[in-house]
Amino acid sequence: MKRSLTHPASLLALAALPLGGCVARASAPPPAPYQVDGDVVAFHDSAAERATVQVAPLSRTSDDHLELTGRLVWDEDLTARVFPPVAGRVTRIALDFGAPVTRGQRLADLSSPDYGQAQADAARAEADLGVATRAFERVSEVFEHGGAARKDRDQAEADLLRARAEAERTSRRLRLWGGTEAGLVDQDYVVRSPVAGVVVERNLNPGQEVRPDATAPLFVVSDPSHLWILLDATEADLASLEPGARLEIRSAAFPGRSFEGVLDTLGASLDPATRTVKVRGKVMNPDRLLRAEMYVSVLAQRRTGERRLLAPARAVLHEGERHYLFVEDGAHRFRRTAVQLGVEREGAVPILGGVADGARIAVEGQLLLESAWAEAHGR
Repeated sequence: MKRSLTHPASLLALAALPLGGCVARASAPPPAPYQVDGDVVAFHDSAAERATVQVAPLSRTSDDHLELTGRLVWDEDLTARVFPPVAGRVTRIALDFGAPVTRGQRLADLSSPDYGQAQADAARAEADLGVATRAFERVSEVFEHGGAARKDRDQAEADLLRARAEAERTSRRLRLWGGTEAGLVDQDYVVRSPVAGVVVERNLNPGQEVRPDATAPLFVVSDPSHLWILLDATEADLASLEPGARLEIRSAAFPGRSFEGVLDTLGASLDPATRTVKVRGKVMNPDRLLRAEMYVSVLAQRRTGERRLLAPARAVLHEGERHYLFVEDGAHRFRRTAVQLGVEREGAVPILGGVADGARIAVEGQLLLESAWAEAHGR
C-alpha cells in the first residue's frame, strides 16, 4: 500500500505557520495533536480533530432492488435456426428478413439431387414391396396345395419382410424431410419454418449452394415479443437473487421508459475468469421496441428487500485484499476497523460486516489517520 512520507503532525504544523516574515532559526516541530494506542488514533481536543477529520454516519439504503447490467437475446424456447437436411441449390426465396411466418410456411426452395434420390429410393422400395407381396401370396397358395416346398415359402416370406423394412425406412426418411410417400421424382425440396414468428435472420442468396453441415443457418425464426435477458451477477449478489424475482429493464434507446421481466434461472457455477454467475430472465416485449443484443440496465427485486449500510467509497482504505474504515470510538477517538464490502456502485459501497448500525466514520482526513497509525506501527 502506498503511504505518504510526510509526518501527519508536520502537515498540521505547516497550517499554523505565519504567511509573512522569515524564520530566524530552525525550531522543533510542535508535538503531534494525537496519540496512537493500538488501532485507535486519539486526538487531544476537539479543535485538533475538527482541523483534521470530517465525520459522518454510515447511511442506510431502503432500496429493495439490485442494480445489474444485462444483454438481450432471442428467447431460445421460441426460436428456430433452420438448416437444410439436404444439399442443393437455392432456386427461390419465399420470405425475406422481417417477414412474419406461420408454422410450416414455405421459406425457400432448393433443387436437391439428394432429395430426388430419396424420392426415387422410396418409389423403388414401394414397388419392390408390391412385387414381394404378390410373390409371397402366390408361393403360399401353391404351398397350401402341396405344389411348393416349405423352403420356397420361407424364402418368399423373408423377401417380403426385407422389402417391407426397406419401404418403411425410405418412407420415414422422405417424411422426415417433408416429402410424401408417393409423387414424381422432381428434386424440388421446400424449406419450411418449424415455428411461428418473424424471420429475424436470413443467410442465403438465389443460386447459392447449401449443405446440411453448414455452420450458419439459412434462416432464424423467432418471436420478438418475448426475449431472454442474460445477466452477470457477482458472488455477493447471489444471496439477493432468486427465481421468480421481478426485473425492471431500462434501455438508453428509450429514456424514461421501463420494461417488465422476471428472473428465470440462476447458473450452477461461476465463470473462472470473471468470477460471475450467469443469470437468465424473460422479458415481455409486446410492442417489439427492444432488440436482441441490446445492452440494458436492470433493477432486480431482492430476495428479502434488506436495508444495507453504505459508506462512501473514498472513505475505505485498502491494504492488499483487506479493507478498513476509521470508525469513531468515543470522543475524539477513531478505531481502524476491518470491514467486509459489497460491490461498489455510484461512489458508494455496501458494508457487509465489521461495523454496527449507527456507526460514524471518517469520510475526510482518513489518509492522515492511516499515516499516523502506520508510523506508530512501523509500517
